[in-house]
Amino acid sequence: MGQGLPRYAAFAAVLAAAGLPIYIHAPKFYVDSYGVTLTQLTFALFLLRLLDVVQDPLLARLSAMTASVRGPMAWGAGAIMALAMLGLFAMEPLLPPIWWFAVTLAALFSGFSFLTICFYAQGVAKAAAMGDGHVRLASWRETGALTGVCLAAALPALLAPTGAPFALYAVIFAAAALLALWAMAPEWSGRGTPPAATGLGLVLGDPPARRLLLIALANATPVAVSSTLFLFFVEDRLDNAPAAGPLLLVFFLSAAAAAPLWGRAAARWGAWRVLMAAMVLAMVVYAWALTLGAGDTWLFALICIGSGAAVGADLTLLPALFARRMEVIAPGAADGFGLWNFVNKITLAFAAVTLFPILEASGFASGTENAPRALTTLTLLYAGVPLGLKALALALLARSGRDLKQETSHA
Repeated sequence: MGQGLPRYAAFAAVLAAAGLPIYIHAPKFYVDSYGVTLTQLTFALFLLRLLDVVQDPLLARLSAMTASVRGPMAWGAGAIMALAMLGLFAMEPLLPPIWWFAVTLAALFSGFSFLTICFYAQGVAKAAAMGDGHVRLASWRETGALTGVCLAAALPALLAPTGAPFALYAVIFAAAALLALWAMAPEWSGRGTPPAATGLGLVLGDPPARRLLLIALANATPVAVSSTLFLFFVEDRLDNAPAAGPLLLVFFLSAAAAAPLWGRAAARWGAWRVLMAAMVLAMVVYAWALTLGAGDTWLFALICIGSGAAVGADLTLLPALFARRMEVIAPGAADGFGLWNFVNKITLAFAAVTLFPILEASGFASGTENAPRALTTLTLLYAGVPLGLKALALALLARSGRDLKQETSHA
């Protein structure tokens, strides 16, 4: 276990609990508790997502410029994140509810994004100090992150008997965040503190780094598309709305269980080859999903296991390959991971902007009896589009194979 890697897993778990699960929990909480309308939420979430995407390069610059005082900066960002979570769920709004929702979420995601960039940049220095241990560190980190997602997704339901599950969730999160920051303190201030980065231009001017960013864009978009449509697919295509929560948990648990196995496989056969195999697995799973219809819930559970396992490879191996390249060209890595975050987040914005208008044009309406044409459109968007995008990502990875194998065979 040594070398402080459990610290990275624990910190990743806390960060993950402030990410995707909040998009699941917070909107429904504000609708149920304060009567916020879906139209208000849609507009607020669009603006928040826009802010979240465009601020990452700026936060990356801030992280690079303050690398010498990363410990205090991390404590400050962590405190903002914890207080924002408490404000979001554990206190009455001090503004009209939709404005309070927007302000607290903006603070939460700003702290989350800054810490994520610092955390991944610090991981580059950590892996270098371990002797080229990028995949090993990524396996610990992403297993922790996926475990955090599972816990955060399930915790409000487990706390429901208390009568105030979200308030208690916020308190637990704030305490866990402070604990994780304390545990990471030796890493922020240790000998592994990275040097200052040299700017976005250096990263974008490097052909292997550009190729990896392009692969990440093509590879993350299928997950963004299928994640955006997951609940609709289960409720309307499979006709089994109550199964959505358990199936989502199966997906995340499969990703968490698979992440360390992909790491071990990469250590034996190389990250590039193993990532290719994981992409092929994802394509098989998406192709299978195209054949499903009403009542195929158990078959879809198998698909969730396969797709979750494939995502475990995406989250573990691609960042490790990118971190390995950052070690070579920009050891500070903050600017690089600012771009990495930007690329991954822009896919969610793309999914939100394009998918729903296409569904609406097909006549689809969630929770109602839909015509075959609308259900076919839903299936093609949920599985067919990701299948094509995954094939594109696989082709880009295969085309870049010679360089990536040489640069990352020991990642």
